[in-house]
Amino acid sequence: MQIVADENIPLLDEFFASFGAISRHPGRAIDRAALGDAEVLLVRSVTRVDRALLEGSKVRFVGTCTIGTDHLDLDYFAEAGIAWSSAPGCNARGVVDYVLGCLLALAETTGRKLPELTYGVVGAGQVGGRLVEVLRGLGWNLLVCDPPRQAAEGGDFVDLATILRECDAISLHTPLDAGTRHLLGAEQLRQLKPGAWLINAARGPIVDNAALKAHLQGGADLQVALDVWEGEPLADPELAALCRLATPHIAGYSLDGKLRGTAQIYQAYCKAMGLDEQVQLDDLLPPSWLGELLLHEDADIGWALATLCRAVYDPRRDDADFRRSLVGDAAQRKAAFDALRKHYPYRREIDGLQVRLEGDAPHLAALSAALGCHPR
Repeated sequence: MQIVADENIPLLDEFFASFGAISRHPGRAIDRAALGDAEVLLVRSVTRVDRALLEGSKVRFVGTCTIGTDHLDLDYFAEAGIAWSSAPGCNARGVVDYVLGCLLALAETTGRKLPELTYGVVGAGQVGGRLVEVLRGLGWNLLVCDPPRQAAEGGDFVDLATILRECDAISLHTPLDAGTRHLLGAEQLRQLKPGAWLINAARGPIVDNAALKAHLQGGADLQVALDVWEGEPLADPELAALCRLATPHIAGYSLDGKLRGTAQIYQAYCKAMGLDEQVQLDDLLPPSWLGELLLHEDADIGWALATLCRAVYDPRRDDADFRRSLVGDAAQRKAAFDALRKHYPYRREIDGLQVRLEGDAPHLAALSAALGCHPR
């Protein structure tokens, strides 16, 4: 059997080599010719998989090692009888870590105290839902907007207008579809509180990038962190210059998230083909570079929060790398964007960190529990 895969999917051989020969390609270069006689196609978010790519091919299974499915033509898959799977939740924790890192950086820049802010999460699915859990665990004031969940569950949700009007820090985590494209346009941006923070680590077109740039160029009192961009891989360097943090769509690029995505697609393929799973992710995860942190009972809670988060991940490194890449013509910037993603450095997740507490420190124990760290 022939398998065609995005070259940036890790552990391909470990999970899929027993099923057939694997042909690796850059995700944006996977076309009809690259498919050949492949029966299995494994992609990430940069490959559009639709009728134009698959019609007349032998592909019977498509797996995307990502949460989102906006790059997949699911209606065509159903019509053609093609089995498929995404990897829901695979990189959710990595995105949560990214948002925490952005909040710490924005607080440091503005001098504001994180526990004193009101937070808004727009979209409470796999990613946003986990962020909500962490923020609530920290005891911070939080409002959540998720119309589909509200319709299905009821509960304590608010509308988008309330989020825009009342929240000091807003993080976007909706899927991209017709209803969420330009969810935040010029009108919504004008409704934000003065001094608000806006973080988008979902999909670029959820925020109207042209409207955002005009809003910031007009002197808006708004701090912005963007990980995703309209027109990727061609990000707008003028908009990036106006952002407090700018990164190349890597919020969920933790090693754990990437490996988890491959494992989930492997499990889905085995289920679709009626095969027993022979490989387990736990057997393939490497040890963390940081085994443990020791916190004394007298440690300041704010310092402890920043130390635990930044010991594992700090988005300011990715911001610096990205800004250095925003030079040259459009072709050069596109290539640089993809290169930063392809050669992304080692990064683990905060909830894998072992924390040892010295003395009687219930406040630090509560902090560690909220972040998902493992106490020892």
